Amino acid sequence: MAAGRGAVPDVRVRVRAAEAACRDAVWTRRHDFLGRLARSARAEVRVVALTGLVRAGQDVAAAGSLEDDAPLVRAVARDAARRLGTDAREHYRRAVDTDEPAVGAMAGLAEIGSVADAPLLRRLLGHRRARVRAQAVRGLRMLDAVVAGEMVTLVRDPSPMVVREVTLALRPVAGALPPALPWELLRDGRVELRRAGYRLLRGRGVGVELRGALILAVDVDPRVAERGRADATRIVRDAARTVWRRAPRPELEVSGAAYAELLALAARAATALGEETSRQLADWLASSRPAGDSAPTPGSPQWCRCRRVRRAGCRTEGAAACVGLWTRLRALA
Repeated sequence: MAAGRGAVPDVRVRVRAAEAACRDAVWTRRHDFLGRLARSARAEVRVVALTGLVRAGQDVAAAGSLEDDAPLVRAVARDAARRLGTDAREHYRRAVDTDEPAVGAMAGLAEIGSVADAPLLRRLLGHRRARVRAQAVRGLRMLDAVVAGEMVTLVRDPSPMVVREVTLALRPVAGALPPALPWELLRDGRVELRRAGYRLLRGRGVGVELRGALILAVDVDPRVAERGRADATRIVRDAARTVWRRAPRPELEVSGAAYAELLALAARAATALGEETSRQLADWLASSRPAGDSAPTPGSPQWCRCRRVRRAGCRTEGAAACVGLWTRLRALA
């Protein structure tokens, strides 16, 4: 174990080594060794060590890990506390009702608490430590006690960790959010807020998801742009009817203004999407044009954001893809 302390990256190998060591420690009654392993930096080692302590009848030592950061460790500790007659929920309530609560205690309360415990977590939404704020949001989500209004004020939290948790908490209640909020976040300067805005648009219809993906496809952050391109490609290819696909073709039902914006976004993202996807997108847009639409002529300065359009096409970088899309969309005018 000592030789592999920093040289065994594989979790399965580490767990098997911990199991062998703890099994031997239980047989030889080396409870102090189990206690040292229970304080390991690795959660998978701690849970095996606590299991060994429980098998050795050391429930008091095992129950001391009620506020551990790892869920499995907390579960083993709660089982030991139950046999000792300790009320784990009351323990968590007392531990959380302090100025500097342990994150593990907050997580434990969310795991076995109820909606009645939500005020204990809600008061920590403004805590100075980002980990505490993030765990408070996560706990409220687990207790099904999320209030959209108070979460909206946290969506622009300075910590990316908190922003991620707030986004997860808001997704089930996205219908109660201000309609413009996801679009404002999607165009924010902070990358974590752009990700948050994009996630809040999911499930709002294929037209909204396509619009968001096309915006993201040309994002300055490479990983965010890759996500946008992948989602836009998936949406467009789902719309391309094939003989093997059983799922119904998604219907692009948008208003005239939204349709015009989709045309502009498609032109801007043409190079990023590639020729094939741009062609499929052009065909889909052509077949989905709203009745009586007066969208700008494809290829005009109002439609092409680069504003370098010539009669023969576009002279910008990636002109092949852009001109291909321009050609496909000429008929839409």
